[in-house]
Amino acid sequence: MISLGLSLFPEFEPHPLLRSGHLQTIWSALWTVRRHRYRAAQHLVTLDSQEKLVLHDDCPTSWSSTAPCVLLLHGLGGSYASTYMVRLVEKLNQRGIRVFRMDMRGCGAGHALAVSPGHAGRSEDVRACVARIRETCPSAPLRIAGFSLGGNLVLKMLGEQLHPPGHIDRVLAVSPPIDLELCAANIRQYRFYDRAFVRSLCAQIRRRRRTLPQLRRLPITPQPRSIQEFDDRITAPLAGFRDSLDYYQQASAAPLLGRIDVPTTILAAADDPLIPVRMFSRPDLSPRVQVHVTRHGGHLGYIAAASDDPDRRWLDWRVVDWVCG
Repeated sequence: MISLGLSLFPEFEPHPLLRSGHLQTIWSALWTVRRHRYRAAQHLVTLDSQEKLVLHDDCPTSWSSTAPCVLLLHGLGGSYASTYMVRLVEKLNQRGIRVFRMDMRGCGAGHALAVSPGHAGRSEDVRACVARIRETCPSAPLRIAGFSLGGNLVLKMLGEQLHPPGHIDRVLAVSPPIDLELCAANIRQYRFYDRAFVRSLCAQIRRRRRTLPQLRRLPITPQPRSIQEFDDRITAPLAGFRDSLDYYQQASAAPLLGRIDVPTTILAAADDPLIPVRMFSRPDLSPRVQVHVTRHGGHLGYIAAASDDPDRRWLDWRVVDWVCG
């Protein structure tokens, strides 16, 4: 384990058959969870553009108004129904924690509620959800956990606000792509991941075009060959950027990490095939930000050898410990 600052988590020991970052990443994505009955209340959050997104609210009966609640932010191509989001709702609800899951614009239950796309720079959307949670739970401390793209979103939001909302008492960003240009260049080495993300994003666009005529002229034929080409042809023009590089420069959280004034933890793996770990070795980190880098784990993988945890999902239990601690 390489740790910048204090050792924040117990050492991760990978499953003996899944020691590489690629195996951790792929197997974790393929290993689905049993279906859980959807019980969340839905809040429609109206954004400055009058577009909307959906905030899913899972409140256990044991939750009290002064107990913590947590906001979970999914990654690229995900939604409230991503397997890690569903697992964490179940585990946190069992401990009496109220959980909110934000669908980024155009994702999940809000696929037809916004024309402009969700992307790594939509920190204003996180602020809108934080404000809604404050209205709903005015006495509860709020903890935010962002995964992959969601991690960049929350870090960017914190860095932009000189005086962040006082009810945010801690933040966790897991495998956040804080330098989007570097991540786009890195992923081009691995065509399997690049093409998988593009297929997922294009499928999402096709679903949205059925109910949003404004999207029917989007140039997704021929299909983009990389995430960067997707961002050049679709994300950038829809979101008002000149091109993908303009988007990456404006949306990356890295330049803002020195301004964060909320206790923040970044968790990453040295063998993550998507997120180059060197981007976290920054001299300009705020003293409020701590970085914990494990040797193994892949990208949102962390499938562990047998341990004292109730199951092999090491990441889930570290999030639970962090929220409940």
